[in-house]
Amino acid sequence: MQQSDIKLGILSLSSFAQRTIIPTLLGGKTLLKLHAIASRNQEKANEAAQKYGCIGFSSYDALIEDKSIDAVYMPLPNSLHFQYIKAALNNGKHVLCEKSLGINPKEVNELCHLAEKQNLVLMENFQFRFHPQLQMIKDIIKSGKLGELRCMRSSFGFPPFGDAENIRYQKELGGGALLDTGAYPVKITQEFLGRELEVKASNLNTSKPFNVDIWGGAYIKQKNGELFSEIAFGFDHFYQCSIEFWGSKGKLFTNRIFTAHPEYQPDAILETNDGKEIISLPKGNHFELMLNHFTSLINNEVSRKDEYHQNKVQAELLDQIRIKSTQ
Repeated sequence: MQQSDIKLGILSLSSFAQRTIIPTLLGGKTLLKLHAIASRNQEKANEAAQKYGCIGFSSYDALIEDKSIDAVYMPLPNSLHFQYIKAALNNGKHVLCEKSLGINPKEVNELCHLAEKQNLVLMENFQFRFHPQLQMIKDIIKSGKLGELRCMRSSFGFPPFGDAENIRYQKELGGGALLDTGAYPVKITQEFLGRELEVKASNLNTSKPFNVDIWGGAYIKQKNGELFSEIAFGFDHFYQCSIEFWGSKGKLFTNRIFTAHPEYQPDAILETNDGKEIISLPKGNHFELMLNHFTSLINNEVSRKDEYHQNKVQAELLDQIRIKSTQ
């Protein structure tokens, strides 16, 4: 397949897709072309097709089975991921899916095995991985300004949703803070501490009447090293979107690590014995960079396999957090 020919279909008219992914696709700076959108409501599908200049499908299965579509993007509730990712892979479609990829490691392992068997991309969307601020933070740490790294801390949480029917509050749809906000600090821990990790302790707080975890945290440690990560997350919090690195000679902190939109100028605070320094981190459209990475995986078997491995590690760590919280 030539990358210039990649036709993308989107399953559902989620508000996130309409705010971020669709405008990026229509911006023309990615190799993906918005080809179709599916909604379970025919009228909404037709409206979206007219608005975005694409084909409208009145069912997810119809889009997945259409042979003109090369790849699908899934911003569906967590509980639907396994069913529709499996269907897409079986129909020869590359898949970009919102986090979390599956409800448990069993689902994720099966999907990764199927993707590898079919020579297809299966990528979990954490767009912060591709924001240029992340690489600059890595460069600062590598420079030795912090001395020897001792630990990292990351928090992602925000106030309650105004809608009590929000899918994040519904257990049957795979709701809860762990698979939503918790997935981010778990993922970014791997960017700095590697993938040989284990959860040593965790806490999940379940709030009635929703019967899903609303907030929590965990202590994640390297299996073959001394570094550890302290994470916290939730959606009944004062807003936090931060990461902090503490070393033998200094500390580095920034507060928009997961949600720096394209026009936002992120800053980092570097503190050492020489004083405090405000460092301007680069701007960047992490949605555009993420979509370009997705397309690059189509003809790169080595990178595809690395994504499968990342998917499995992420699912296992989330599961360990869930298990540890009950012990």
